Amino acid sequence: MRVTKHPVLGDASPGRQVTIWLDGEKLTAVEGEPIAAALLAHGRRVFRKTPRFHEPRGVFCGIGRCTDCIMTVDGVPNVRTCVTPVRDGMVITSNLGEATTE
Repeated sequence: MRVTKHPVLGDASPGRQVTIWLDGEKLTAVEGEPIAAALLAHGRRVFRKTPRFHEPRGVFCGIGRCTDCIMTVDGVPNVRTCVTPVRDGMVITSNLGEATTE
């Protein structure tokens, strides 16, 4: 679900549709929108799990300050998906409990 009509911001521009890959699944997104927004539009709420207790995490602050939304993007670990724009062909991997320090 996407917000296409907003009472303050107005109508959303259609944007260019691109393809991204999440854990091997093909998804469509709007080029330039945050990765987190694209995943939320597809109903994805869990982006990673904590290494110790495997508790689910997703978008929390939405402005790049916390690390709850980090994922591996194009092989780069710990990318804050709430502030990283979508590009065509991105490969995104959920962090499901494994710690990454790279």
